[in-house]
Amino acid sequence: MNPVRKQRAAVAALAAISVLAANAPPAAAQGVAIIRDAETEQLLRDYVTPVFRAAGINTNAAKIILVGDRGFNAFVANGQKIFINTGALMEAKTPNEIIGVLAHESGHIAGGHLVRLHQELARAQIMAIAGMLVSAGAVAAQVQTSRGGNRQTQVGMDQGGMAGILLGPQELVRRSLLSYQRGEEAAADRAAVKYLTATGQSAKGMLVTFERFANDALFKTSSIDPYVLSHPLPAERISALQDAAQKSPYFEKKDTPALQARHDMMRAKLYGFMGDQAEIARRYPISDNSLPARYARAISNYRFGRLGESLQAIDGLIATQPANPYFQELKGQVLMESGRAQAALPYLRKATAMAPGATPIAVLLGHALVGAGGAANDREAVRVLGLATQRDPDSSEGFQYLAMAYDSLGDRPNAQLASAQALFVTGQYVEARTQAKRAQDQFKQGSSGWLKADDILNYRPPNLD
Repeated sequence: MNPVRKQRAAVAALAAISVLAANAPPAAAQGVAIIRDAETEQLLRDYVTPVFRAAGINTNAAKIILVGDRGFNAFVANGQKIFINTGALMEAKTPNEIIGVLAHESGHIAGGHLVRLHQELARAQIMAIAGMLVSAGAVAAQVQTSRGGNRQTQVGMDQGGMAGILLGPQELVRRSLLSYQRGEEAAADRAAVKYLTATGQSAKGMLVTFERFANDALFKTSSIDPYVLSHPLPAERISALQDAAQKSPYFEKKDTPALQARHDMMRAKLYGFMGDQAEIARRYPISDNSLPARYARAISNYRFGRLGESLQAIDGLIATQPANPYFQELKGQVLMESGRAQAALPYLRKATAMAPGATPIAVLLGHALVGAGGAANDREAVRVLGLATQRDPDSSEGFQYLAMAYDSLGDRPNAQLASAQALFVTGQYVEARTQAKRAQDQFKQGSSGWLKADDILNYRPPNLD
């Protein structure tokens, strides 16, 4: 499990439709870490794939991205990308709760809400400009009529009256936008129930999630003007959702034991990596010998300096489930990060073979190969990381370690190209172009490497203002 900074700097500037924490800024907009974890990503793909199909969303084009934030939130940004906080996964007790959140976000994607929000923002900008022009005329008229007054009256009018006139149109535009977004949220709720019903799943978990936020907001909303909220008032939203959800024949349907078990393991892993010692000890005490509890404690022991206990606990997990790729991955990660890269290789090779499509595991193997050193390991790293970055061209870490492997082999053009690709993925376009130019100058014109460098050189980021 690895935290990675924002996949693209552009994400921070995009408008995001947030489903849950209406008054909290999206995590991506705060520059927090993006988390890559093969186990969690695979589980979320399994959760959302039937929903995507019901919604008519291309499962290959849409992506789920984990945000390293303990708040319970999820949002859509940058086209067909669903961002979900690790805090939401840690707090949700059942798969159905998260599936409901993902169904809601799918409603935003299928409804084209983000595209329409940009259109609404453009319309609002025109309204604001027009309103400002009208207000400016009103201010000029007030100034003209007040010229005979005393200086004290003039100053008071300038600081109060003018400000009120100029802010009036902006307030109307803001309320218009918030009203628009409330409508989109309600539409996404309805769409989510439709998708869940179509896939034979309950909307009860989604209702549980929204009820949690209604309780949190109970005292906050009693004196708030509903027209300045970006989401429907909790009572209204829950009432509408409850009516729709209870009409489904699947309302009382439970998650399968196997899916619940995977969910519990995911939560244990996240708590192990993100919780503090007291929290982990409280949730997963020594008296709890369940697999999730053993998993959380094995990770916690490593994080807090008890390496021997951690490795012993991981060996116990592997003995219990020898075909579990994530236990093999964990053993390899602990060994590698403890300065034993060569010893980590057998475990990471096993994990990669068991989960061949898991990019984060392949990148971890590539990292260990580069760390172990030697020409044979570097050549294997080029092969492993080359395939990983083809599968996932947004893996900045994959390109970083690929650049290191090429550099160790003395292949400067490909090392510089991989560095350019790593910079490009993280939105550092100026630096990426510098590296791409250096690489292109060394490739034969028209070759694969030359063309990849040329793509970076000719890319112009969209205007996000």
